[in-house]
Amino acid sequence: MDNERIREICLALPHAAETLNWGSVLVYWAAPREIGGKMFALTNVDGAGDVVLSFHAGVERYHELLETEGVIPAPHLARAHWVALERWNVLRPRQIEEELRQAHQLITAKLPKRTLAILALPEKDMNKLVAERRRQLAAEGKTSPLARKKSAPFSG
Repeated sequence: MDNERIREICLALPHAAETLNWGSVLVYWAAPREIGGKMFALTNVDGAGDVVLSFHAGVERYHELLETEGVIPAPHLARAHWVALERWNVLRPRQIEEELRQAHQLITAKLPKRTLAILALPEKDMNKLVAERRRQLAAEGKTSPLARKKSAPFSG
């Protein structure tokens, strides 16, 4: 397992998007953040740091996952029931994939009604709204050019 495989898995999920934040952290969103999406997973693209992957585990899985050696409470996000892997081989690749799907599903279920309504629109209309919101945020200086570039088009 590596960052590229994580990227493939995450971006294959419905309405998933990514941004590059905090210098070198790829953030995966359940719905684009510009329309109220929420993050469900993080990886560090330059390999620096103490963890290779962080994701939302949910209340029920959080403590269970922490019993695995190499799984720790995610820095800055543990109180929201996020865990982090200290190395790629802590979990089997299939297990990581399933945990990411579950994280996406849990976060999607918590999205605001307004965001869910936008996601229910035809893809063309939804993409138009997202693009408009990106332009609006850029005009206000609230997002970096790199973050806008890294937000990949998404498919439903």
